[in-house]
Amino acid sequence: MGRKRAGSRANAGPVGTYEISTGTLEVEADPFRDGAYVLNINGVPSSHIVPGQPRELEFEYMRWIAAAVEQLAPGRRLVHLGGGGCSLPRYFADIWPDSHNTVVELDSRLGELVRELFDIPKAPRVKIRAGEARTVTEGFPPGRCEVIIRDVFAGNTTPRPLTTVEFFRHAHTALTPGGLYVANCGDHSDLQGAKAELAGLAEVYANVAVIADPPMLKGRRYGNIILLASDGELPAEGTAAAGGIGKLLLSGAVPAHYKDPIWTRAFYSGASPRRDAAGPD
Repeated sequence: MGRKRAGSRANAGPVGTYEISTGTLEVEADPFRDGAYVLNINGVPSSHIVPGQPRELEFEYMRWIAAAVEQLAPGRRLVHLGGGGCSLPRYFADIWPDSHNTVVELDSRLGELVRELFDIPKAPRVKIRAGEARTVTEGFPPGRCEVIIRDVFAGNTTPRPLTTVEFFRHAHTALTPGGLYVANCGDHSDLQGAKAELAGLAEVYANVAVIADPPMLKGRRYGNIILLASDGELPAEGTAAAGGIGKLLLSGAVPAHYKDPIWTRAFYSGASPRRDAAGPD
């Protein structure tokens, strides 16, 4: 097991602070739920895990991603860019026992520790691969996967190389025809980052849509907005498929809304996509 820093309790199960390749992993007991844990990576809350209960997703944005993927995924080969505690790969491996979840995690020691500390299914149900998300995505053969979920952050920001048109093209190539791209975008109240990403995705994919809670969509605060892209059809407002996603999104503690491609086109209208050659924002 990874070495705990001095002062951690030897009899506290996984609770403690661990050295990882990029800094520290702190595992805390959830004060509101016995037997549950919060994982903080370099001081930032990253994952929530309830051992023995992989279908429990405490973070609302993960529930939103799960709702979209469950309704829209064309298959069971999923790539997760960004691993953390592997909450989502663990979830999908449980609801779809025949699924193959490949996790791309920059911090190699973090991936090892998560396996040691928690009940992460073995490969091929959950395979943890050390590597930088963009580089690994560029190396995937065409049609490698059916779903790509990007949930990569440096602090509270997704690295720019994972937000450009060129990256979206690499992800598109790695997907099967009609595959689904999902991104967790953390953005400020002006929503300029999400709009720029959506404009870039629209250059590559036939359809784009979003999921978020109403205050976020109205630009009232910093938060998470889920971006969806596919060459396949994404549900239109008023259809049974859109209603199915909406029902799942409204069932959580923080209700969210699914916004279809027509609404989304108006939302990002006028935004300029990011490109590799461009300078910093």
